[in-house]
Amino acid sequence: MRKETPTTGWVLALLALAAPAVAGPPASKHVQASLLAEVESLQPGHPFSVGIRLQMAEGWHTYWRNPADSGLPTRMTWRLPEGFQAGPLQWPVPRRLAAPPLMSYGYEGEVLLPVVITPPQTVSPGSEVRLAGRVDWLECQEACIPGRAELELVLPVRAEAPRPAPATATLFHATRGLLPVPARGWDLKAAAAPGVVALTFRAPQAPSGAYFFSDQPLVVDYPSPQTLHRVSGRHRLDITRAANGPTPSRLTGVLLIEGAAPLAVEVDVPVSQLAAPPGAGSVLPLAGRGLGVVLALAFLGGLALNLMPCVLPVLSLKVMSFVRQSGQESSRAWRHGVAFTAGVLLSFWLLAGLMLALRAGGRSVGWGFQLQSPAFVAFLAALFFVLGLNLFGVFSLGESLIAAANLNHERTGLASSFGSGALATIVATPCTAPFMGSALGYGLTQPGAVSLLVFTALALGMAAPYLLLSLNPRLLRLVPRPGAWMEGFQQFLGFLLMATVVALLWLLGREAGAEGMTRVLLALLALGLAAWLYGRAPSSGLGPRARLLAPAAAALLLALGLVVGVRQADGGGRPVGGESGLNWEVYSPETLASLRAQGKPVFIDFTAAWCLTCQVNERVALASSEVQDRFRREGVVALRADWTQNDQDITAALASYGRQGVPLYVVYARDPGRPPRVLPEVITPGIVLGALDEALGDARTARGLTSDITSPQ
Repeated sequence: MRKETPTTGWVLALLALAAPAVAGPPASKHVQASLLAEVESLQPGHPFSVGIRLQMAEGWHTYWRNPADSGLPTRMTWRLPEGFQAGPLQWPVPRRLAAPPLMSYGYEGEVLLPVVITPPQTVSPGSEVRLAGRVDWLECQEACIPGRAELELVLPVRAEAPRPAPATATLFHATRGLLPVPARGWDLKAAAAPGVVALTFRAPQAPSGAYFFSDQPLVVDYPSPQTLHRVSGRHRLDITRAANGPTPSRLTGVLLIEGAAPLAVEVDVPVSQLAAPPGAGSVLPLAGRGLGVVLALAFLGGLALNLMPCVLPVLSLKVMSFVRQSGQESSRAWRHGVAFTAGVLLSFWLLAGLMLALRAGGRSVGWGFQLQSPAFVAFLAALFFVLGLNLFGVFSLGESLIAAANLNHERTGLASSFGSGALATIVATPCTAPFMGSALGYGLTQPGAVSLLVFTALALGMAAPYLLLSLNPRLLRLVPRPGAWMEGFQQFLGFLLMATVVALLWLLGREAGAEGMTRVLLALLALGLAAWLYGRAPSSGLGPRARLLAPAAAALLLALGLVVGVRQADGGGRPVGGESGLNWEVYSPETLASLRAQGKPVFIDFTAAWCLTCQVNERVALASSEVQDRFRREGVVALRADWTQNDQDITAALASYGRQGVPLYVVYARDPGRPPRVLPEVITPGIVLGALDEALGDARTARGLTSDITSPQ
């Protein structure tokens, strides 16, 4: 087991100086337990201290009051004379016992756990009292063994004040140097945001480092590094929250200040709530700005989603639907806009419900999580492939395109508009539009009703242009009238959909490997053959039953392709990126913490192969020769956090910046105490260079920075 020993070990060596104590029966082969008294005698009515001493064999350890990821705390069950009262165990600051990917809190070598005993006034001087009890612990090396010992201590009762016991006074004095003290004058405050708890304080000395030992389970992620920042004359310690733990109402534990004179204080403070972590560059304290501001941002994010590249294929279908509507009576055209909006709303609600249900069940998911499944990507490829074949005229579902403008087929048209809205939502999930990240980060951390309101605002923003166009007859007059030209335009749109199929198959190759992609290609070939046979059936003289055999066979072949062909390769697909020419390193919380401790500037690209916005940003901004030269010249370390497949560390990191999806770009300065800068979802070379100017302390005016990059709170 690899162990990290914090500076609390500076006094533990003094334990070896203590004299032999009054011992109980042998504890075990690995741990010796004994009961000590700080005084030679006791005085009626005056409290005194005893201590449970655990002496551990080399390589073995016992645990603190919160063992963290594994272990059990030491327990003492007292048997005291009548009228005697025993206080709680007092716990010296523990060590961090790292066994990646776990972290525990405990003790090695020796530890003394003091207890205050209060005798009654009625105890008679000249008599003796017997203090006894049973101590239980868990001793661990690679294996763990429960330990138990019966302890006993006999002390005389005297009328005068007791004197310290020479054999144990040094030991108790050393142990008191390890006990945390009350945090008087520290001005402690705590705030929780998605993925992080921020503990701010005003220390009486300048710390070189800090660490918080939580004594509550399921509050913090124990192995994750804790980052100390200096902000406006105070210090802020950012602590990663447990992935599936509840939001704490109070933060309790021990704060260890590291430095020339280490100091530990008890922490017990209420926790306020923020929508995003303090210090993140695009932090908006949305919880404090009101739900109206959040809903407005969500609406703007949904509106901007229409301009994202992932939605363009469905936009082409909606252009065709507007052409159809231009030949209808204006009094009926609005129904298509309402049907499209209903499709978008229902799809967003279903997606929100699924995400909330998965998160309530302990799954860490974010925006676009379904595209981490190769089977879902294959389904989308098959869907767009069929739609493209339909536009090419290989087969027809219902009436022809020109005849679809006839009002006698209104019911079919409304169903098509509803389906277009649902489809637009499905294909929009690979993208995160401006304003959308903060709204999603807030919405997914709130109660269910508030989350649904945020998703409703997103849906209304996305559907608003189409609804507005269908409700305004004058705008519809600007759309060309239906005519023979539509057949060629329809086939052109088919090529756009096939381009989407190519992009989805490329993504499938990233996630499932070449073999999985090849099998799905074969399934699509069979699907295309079945669609062709189905389209030719009316002129072939086949009956209705025979016409159904082709699509049934195609569906069977497609299902086999999805089940057999789409399987994730061992170790996952290839990592995203590398095309930009930068020397990317793989992101991990440990790598980031190490680089920041070394004082190196860091740029983190949270991305995914299925995120089209990410791919555009990489080619537009990160592939810029000016950006690459600046990275190399300044020694900026580029980390890539590939979220193509589900990664709990990356999901937690996204949440720590108040985000629930990609893209996300974060810049860290050389100074480990400076908070990060978070860039907008859509970036340009100027935005990246401007962020580097700020982070690296360039005196020139920061270039390209937008209001999305704000100062830390």
